[in-house]
Amino acid sequence: MSAVDFCGIELAHPIVNGSGTFDAIAAHAVFGDALLEDFPFSAFVSKTITLAVRDGNPPPRLWETPSGMINSIGLPNKGLAGYLEHDLPKLAALPVPLITNVMGSTAGELCELVAACDGQEAIRAIELNVSCPNVKTGLDIGADPASLAEVMRAVRPQTAKPLIVKLTPNTADVALVAAAAEAEGADAVSLINTLRATAQHPDGSGRPWLGGVTGGMSGPAIRAVALAQVTAVAARVSIPVVGMGGVQRGEHAAQLLRAGATLVAVGTESFRDSAAGSRIARELDRLEAR
Repeated sequence: MSAVDFCGIELAHPIVNGSGTFDAIAAHAVFGDALLEDFPFSAFVSKTITLAVRDGNPPPRLWETPSGMINSIGLPNKGLAGYLEHDLPKLAALPVPLITNVMGSTAGELCELVAACDGQEAIRAIELNVSCPNVKTGLDIGADPASLAEVMRAVRPQTAKPLIVKLTPNTADVALVAAAAEAEGADAVSLINTLRATAQHPDGSGRPWLGGVTGGMSGPAIRAVALAQVTAVAARVSIPVVGMGGVQRGEHAAQLLRAGATLVAVGTESFRDSAAGSRIARELDRLEAR
């Protein structure tokens, strides 16, 4: 398979992981150096990092759907300081480039996170998770082109590293939001994130099952939505697109690439098959060789 140039970073193939769907540190503890010798992805995207430590949502945190799952994990992480001290040294030892995903509820928080990442040589690119609600509009920052543009104008000067904006699918016109990100200096966009969903308690009471009440749906059920949104965004912007959503096989990755994606991220499938990234890359390679 041919190497891929992504924002000036050379990757061995176009398959990466979706943020928060593959714990490389835990996997290394289980599989040892065999993981490093055949790492499933051509780049590693960290789970979302916030300024302060987050415990995540109360349980239950997962609900299985007929063709996917809803998660209400709530972005538990060690905070910026804990990430830099404890996780970054381990992630820096991975045999692939590291992309750090960050999220803040204000432009100021994102600026602090991005500036801190900019000073770390091991971090090759930064992904902005813009699915946090804007206190002024009540919408996700990434659902409102004006809010996102305002945030990008503040954040872009904080780093010379590639900035990837991870778009929310929970908006009326995702291509318009992507165009706003590009206009304010985004180097790439990634989509789709999970779809907002909920589940009722199986006891028939109608009360929510998830401790966080709502969560994000992922898996095969959202594949067609992902394909539609990636197609629309790729037609609207000239920067690279990272496509994701329900990718289980090489053919699913090929569809997103044909829709205009430069890279394809694998998420929920890695919960079922920890080597899914490698398998999908091989399947894609065989498809392209035909």
